Amino acid sequence: MIVREATHNDIPAIAKVHVDTWRTTYRGIVPDEHLANLSYERRGNRWHEILNHNRENGYFTYVAEDESGEIIGFASGGEERTGDPVYQGELTAIYILQNQQGKGIGRCLVQAVAKKLHLSGINSMLVWVLVDNPACQFYAALGGKPVHEKEIEIGGKPLIEVAYGWMETGNLRGCL
Repeated sequence: MIVREATHNDIPAIAKVHVDTWRTTYRGIVPDEHLANLSYERRGNRWHEILNHNRENGYFTYVAEDESGEIIGFASGGEERTGDPVYQGELTAIYILQNQQGKGIGRCLVQAVAKKLHLSGINSMLVWVLVDNPACQFYAALGGKPVHEKEIEIGGKPLIEVAYGWMETGNLRGCL
């Protein structure tokens, strides 16, 4: 597996991973109609905007490739977006194809984000995740502690997000 910074050439693959992962991870959590309406093309257009915005504002995205060069996951990060006084960095997205989960890919992507934040002088981080997402166990296993909660709406359904936080990301900067 290779973890590297994303380029615009990766956008179609990132969009596919993003949509496919939403459909598998959020089935039974997010309304089915919302998941059915997800589109590779719309998500790709959004990723084009995101990557352009990232470069201008200090955010970044990494991709994970398998041995054949196929993108099987990605993670994004940067400064925490709401001005949290404690957690200065944020893991803004992390998605790994369902058939690739449990292989250490997520840990290596989190490592890449934590290292990049550290190089920017940021050593604390949080990530927002739907409370019903099985990935909550992953963040807890990495040492994240639930630190905030908020209600959001997806597809007309109210949902709860929880933020897992790391006061010190030093232990995340090496593949665990």
